[in-house]
Amino acid sequence: MLNQQKIISEIDATMEKYCDGCFVKQQLRKDRGKQGAHQFCIESCTVGEQLQFLGQELLKIYSKE
Repeated sequence: MLNQQKIISEIDATMEKYCDGCFVKQQLRKDRGKQGAHQFCIESCTVGEQLQFLGQELLKIYSKE
């Protein structure tokens, strides 16, 4: 099981590697606005799915405390 610090580090690294400077996100922000781009990232992006998984793992740790 992953610990809290490792999950947070993995989230940061994933966002830095894939999300910062993402062309799709930038283009969608222009076309659909911030909310539309965010919605795409949550619903359709595989990186967004991974981030959601890591977030759920982090919530499991917080709920045990």
